[in-house]
Amino acid sequence: MIRYIYGDELQRFPRLACSMFLDRAAQFRDRQGWDVTVNEAGEERDEYDALNPLYVIWERADGTHGGSMRFLPTTGRTMVNEHFRGLIGGGSIESPEIWECTRFCLAPGAGPRISAALMLAGGEIMTGFGVKHFVGVFDARMVRIYRLIGAAPEMLGTSGTGREAISVGLWHFSERLQTKVARTANISPDLARAWFGRAFGPPLRRRESAA
Repeated sequence: MIRYIYGDELQRFPRLACSMFLDRAAQFRDRQGWDVTVNEAGEERDEYDALNPLYVIWERADGTHGGSMRFLPTTGRTMVNEHFRGLIGGGSIESPEIWECTRFCLAPGAGPRISAALMLAGGEIMTGFGVKHFVGVFDARMVRIYRLIGAAPEMLGTSGTGREAISVGLWHFSERLQTKVARTANISPDLARAWFGRAFGPPLRRRESAA
């Protein structure tokens, strides 16, 4: 199932949080060879994890991490504005209607269904928080994954070629896209909506991530 958890709430889910950061190290450092910081516990964390982001996490039946994404509003600090301006023409992306999505991570063995479930959850964030677009930085490997689940972004800029390419993309949400991604995830839109409602309740409790 999907959980929506702010950074300052992760201590309530120690098994889920620990396995997420361990899986991030396995993916970004070990499999993809990124120059990331891994602590003595083997967890990959960066400066943006300290900004109280909103995490979307697929929780397995045993309480461990199956896949996750991290969200921050572009009205505060973001990775794209601080490290990847060259990919967007040297400017910045700042709008209350655009959030940054980073650290898309899948646990070993996780397939397209979990990727699609995370994208479906992202759509609920857009609907619930009035967000129009997500912006994110991704490598060449992710392009195929996004296409497989039916959620390919609009490409804003790319540096490098082949497997070394790094891109910035912009995602939007629509009912047509929701239907396609829900089919890949084998999760009904009603269930996705229920998971979001469990986290934020009716009416929606809006929270601003620290910036």
